[in-house]
Amino acid sequence: MQMNTPPRSTIRLTRRGRVALIATGAVVAATAVAVPLLSMGNDEDAPPTTLLIPEGWRSGQVYSAVDKALRVPAGTTKKSIVKANLKLPNDADGNPEGYLFPATYPLGEKTTPESLLTFMVDTANKKFNGAPIAAGAQRNAMNVYQAVTIASIVQAEAATKADMGKVARVVFNRLERGMPLQMDSTINYALNRSTLSTSQADTRLNSPYNSYQRMGLPPTPIANPGEEAMRVAINPPPGDWLYFVTVKPGDTRFTASYEEHQRNVAEFNRNHRSTSPTAAAPTAAPPTAAAPTEVAPTAAAPTAAAPTS
Repeated sequence: MQMNTPPRSTIRLTRRGRVALIATGAVVAATAVAVPLLSMGNDEDAPPTTLLIPEGWRSGQVYSAVDKALRVPAGTTKKSIVKANLKLPNDADGNPEGYLFPATYPLGEKTTPESLLTFMVDTANKKFNGAPIAAGAQRNAMNVYQAVTIASIVQAEAATKADMGKVARVVFNRLERGMPLQMDSTINYALNRSTLSTSQADTRLNSPYNSYQRMGLPPTPIANPGEEAMRVAINPPPGDWLYFVTVKPGDTRFTASYEEHQRNVAEFNRNHRSTSPTAAAPTAAPPTAAAPTEVAPTAAAPTAAAPTS
């Protein structure tokens, strides 16, 4: 499978419909600020006893959540990465994105940012380096880190859990055909934003995460995927899909036909104008596989076992 090739000129694609996720996007925007802390008892001043990391959060969101949960100054957790000496793949180059595994983590008096980050990465390594994931990655001619990167895109792009497998297949089909992925989620990651709209100027961004202009996978994962996203990233369902668009809530259409995709985009534009008359609808252009940047967690995050140290 072709994973990374030299940059090539932009092939402008229509964006994936987002009308189905406008409400969800608002939820995600809120979760980027609000930290879902679960605490015992009714004392609001008591420190939380657990911290939930939802599927699809970026590392920056995780750092902020840990800072708030442990009641340390903002930025403390991010600065602690070097001291934590995390066991990351060589390809990660010290960046834990993709390896801060989504789960519910216990907090105690001796919990530090370093110990919590280590716990998350160790949990990810146990999940990702086991036989099913490692063997599945090898079967698809990629390493585990590349599988995590694909899973992070699937996590960000799929509107529902049911769509994850098809999104993964679109990614595989495009890579195998030497097509750019052209996913809006990778651009939004580069710009450190969550948005339902990507402009033509955005697609000209000079960044290795610009999958409109760059071939292959982005250099790192773009979020922290959950187990279902990892599962489909190594074993996507069969299909010839190359494009997808959410025409309306609950109606995401996948197709291998550019002409059919253009009809779906036109229907999305009509629906988008009727629901958001003041908002600019995406411009129909050449084919796309692009999709929304983030969605709410598609499955409950598992509870991690307590750390041994």
